[in-house]
Amino acid sequence: MLGCKGSSGTAVRYKLTLATGLLECLCFAGVVFGWASLVFVLKTDGYFSDLCINVIYNGDCSPQDDNFSLVFTVASFMNNFLTLPNGFFYDHFGTMATLLYTTGTLIVALSNKALSFLLFPALSFIAVGGILFLMTNMQVGNLFDSHRSTIITVYNGAFDSSSVIFLIIKVLYESGVSFRSSFLFLSACNLIHLLRTLFLMPKSHIPYSISDDYKYGMSCAKSHSYNVEQYEAERDLSSDRGRDSFRSCVLSWFFLWHLIWLSVMQLRHYFFIGTLNPMLNRLANQDPDIVSEYTNAFAFTQFCGVLCAPWNGLLMDRHKRKPLDPGVSEREADLRSSVLSLLLTSLQCLLFSICASIPVLPLQYVTFILQVLNRSFLYGGNAAFISIAFPARHFGKLYGLVMSLSAVVSLLQYPCFALNKVLGGDPFYVNIILTVLTLLAFIHPVYVFLHCRENTLFLFVIKTSKYVK
Repeated sequence: MLGCKGSSGTAVRYKLTLATGLLECLCFAGVVFGWASLVFVLKTDGYFSDLCINVIYNGDCSPQDDNFSLVFTVASFMNNFLTLPNGFFYDHFGTMATLLYTTGTLIVALSNKALSFLLFPALSFIAVGGILFLMTNMQVGNLFDSHRSTIITVYNGAFDSSSVIFLIIKVLYESGVSFRSSFLFLSACNLIHLLRTLFLMPKSHIPYSISDDYKYGMSCAKSHSYNVEQYEAERDLSSDRGRDSFRSCVLSWFFLWHLIWLSVMQLRHYFFIGTLNPMLNRLANQDPDIVSEYTNAFAFTQFCGVLCAPWNGLLMDRHKRKPLDPGVSEREADLRSSVLSLLLTSLQCLLFSICASIPVLPLQYVTFILQVLNRSFLYGGNAAFISIAFPARHFGKLYGLVMSLSAVVSLLQYPCFALNKVLGGDPFYVNIILTVLTLLAFIHPVYVFLHCRENTLFLFVIKTSKYVK
């Protein structure tokens, strides 16, 4: 069977796993972040329109917009917060087939304006199911050691780009295809996920790094037994970071500053996405054609995330083809390479936030480009840094914990929405506050740089003392 006999068969299986995982992330995983496109369709179909009965309705209904923002807030929170229990499950049981995503798409398909409240559980199921697709696929990078960070970032870029699916649904809707039919089609695609899980993914997770006799997939199950947990435990214990407990990782400065780095930038992105539709309506003077044009432009730029993300991975993997300096471990070399990535990501977010704060409609095209560039760097860099800085056996738990804690911080977006409403719907002052907050993200790359420099000085002192002796 494919991949069970011979190195060529194994290589083909690896490449098939990589390609199908990319398609899975690109077409399904992060569709929830195309929310602005779906809101346009839902408004046209009258979802939450009953809240506008006592409002002078001229295309602007604040109670309706507030509910759409709340739907996204709940979904984005669940998307991140439930990553923690999923991470523990991943570290103990590996990959799993989930019906959450299909349940969410079915609920949307069966909903209508009289059942608008169903959007809350539906979008949350889609969000949680999508992050599970991403978590189980990021491990595929372990199959390609020298390109590991690049593959992780590519998958995260595909996750961002999948938001274009809601744009496609919007375009189909405007062409006469009901959005119910579109969501029923997404539900039927569950068969594809099931077949890939059985034949192109392992029962447990993929270790890092893999041994020569590593094989996976249903066709290999009867002929080969591979203890991933035992292999990873032995490898970690022999490494310079393998003795770190989960608790010591969580209490480290690396984890704290990385959490702050992710949280402040994620909050900035969530507020922008959650308020995009009312913001465009405000700048376009409620012209639906202009709003549709800019919504389409935003969704299209999101698709480009898969093109932007690999650049971050290449930055982090740029040292892989060079021999390590004497006395420098692979982890230290990886950390050095991560500094530039962390710094560029922070700078991108600052520029994006500044542009988003300027209430000029044509400038939002630039904002869209900076937003997708920053998102693709942010989430790919997040996963890649955790895989670099901490033991592999804790990856699922640490990734889940940092995403869950950042989800708690992301709940601040709703007070931001409330403040925005108090200020008459003008997000300028809230945007200024969030722009100042993003400056905290620069602490993380500075700390990692100082850590690497301290280690370099320590190695220099050791070498000098040996030379003197």
